[in-house]
Amino acid sequence: MQRRHVLSALAAVSFVPGMSLAQEGKPLRIIVPFPPGGATDITARSLQESLARILKQPVVLENRGGAGGSIGMAEVARATPDGLTIGVATLSTHGVNPAVYTKLPYNPTKDFVGVTEIVKAPGVIVVNPATLPVKDFADLVKYLKANPGKVSYATPGNGTIGHMWGELFKSATGTSMVHIPYRGAGPAINDVLAGQVAVYFDQVASSLPHVKSGKLKALAVSWPQRLDVLPDVPTYGELGYKQANEPSWFGLVAPAATPPAAVERIQQAVSQALKETAVRERLAGQGLYPSGTTPKEFTAQIASEIDKMKRVAAYAKVVLD
Repeated sequence: MQRRHVLSALAAVSFVPGMSLAQEGKPLRIIVPFPPGGATDITARSLQESLARILKQPVVLENRGGAGGSIGMAEVARATPDGLTIGVATLSTHGVNPAVYTKLPYNPTKDFVGVTEIVKAPGVIVVNPATLPVKDFADLVKYLKANPGKVSYATPGNGTIGHMWGELFKSATGTSMVHIPYRGAGPAINDVLAGQVAVYFDQVASSLPHVKSGKLKALAVSWPQRLDVLPDVPTYGELGYKQANEPSWFGLVAPAATPPAAVERIQQAVSQALKETAVRERLAGQGLYPSGTTPKEFTAQIASEIDKMKRVAAYAKVVLD
């Protein structure tokens, strides 16, 4: 009887935030549901070193791209709920996908528990100036109306927020473009830089280095006000398209049934990491804005975003099989 009480006590202690006997020292696996090079990947890598130090355990990132993030998130949903596997959730995987796909290999609310929102992520529309020499947003709209269906636009994949932004742009401006979905931001940007596709919709973080180098031209951002990293680029709101002015976000989710204390342990570590000057500067330099929420708040946020994206999908007339 005494031995049973001791084992029960040890089991309870193993999930106390900051004092995990079962987790400390074992690798924390973070599944990134998109390929390297995109904003999702940048967000996770910006936290990796700090989380490993705070949690006192190795933090391993695994990129599992494809199907608008569905492949990676399905793997998170199937993982053992022991606090050793989490995934990077995005507005695409936990907002857009449930709103536009008739079938998904995961349930965004039943298969996961929210850990925390990490950052807010402004969106951007960019063009390759060598392929499409337009001077600003209005010039692009004018060109597209004069050449309906002759221009292609790239996104990180079907069902991503980039896809939704692209369709919203077309609906709001009365223009026509051909959607070219990729398996992540990295492959999409490579083809835009190579001139294979002229227009690109995604988060600022993915495109910012190429905008700064002059290889890509930013025409508008989705954010309440102009960005410090792109002060000369107007917001969609400024241009009269408030319906496209909502930013994206990135956060962490764990498999359903993960013990609350294990979830809280990771959430507290992320909160601590986001207070570090080096981490905040690294994220801000990429056009990512640290936030941080509680597990309860983030779980509720996901449910709310699904409802919002269903309304956006209906507006943009996006339905995918």
